[in-house]
Amino acid sequence: MKFASTRLIAHDIKSMVAFYEMVTGLAADWLAPVFAEIVTPSGTLAIGAEDTVPLWQPGAAEPGHNRTAILEFQVDDVDAAYARLKDKVTLVHDMKVMPWGNKTFQFRDPEGTAVSLYMPATDAARQRFAAR
Repeated sequence: MKFASTRLIAHDIKSMVAFYEMVTGLAADWLAPVFAEIVTPSGTLAIGAEDTVPLWQPGAAEPGHNRTAILEFQVDDVDAAYARLKDKVTLVHDMKVMPWGNKTFQFRDPEGTAVSLYMPATDAARQRFAAR
């Protein structure tokens, strides 16, 4: 089995896609007017308009109601990413080193999903990621 993507359902797909293009520095592939993907080397962030939900089952997903998942993006230089984004996003927390060794900051996307950018900061964390 291969983990393929995480999909967000958005009230305003255009602003969500623009936000994640700004965060990642990558251009989205619009596969339909109601669906776009941002493909990274390790996985895909898919963004669908709320109009796509009934294609599965009406009410199966609701935009703006996520409080369980945190999207995490590993970056080469978290300090540079923080300097670039801190005035453009709604911060949840400033830079900190987590107990498992990642240096990170967290913010919310336009519809409330938590997003963390991080880099391994301790020797143990760097070794863990080098093995992947």
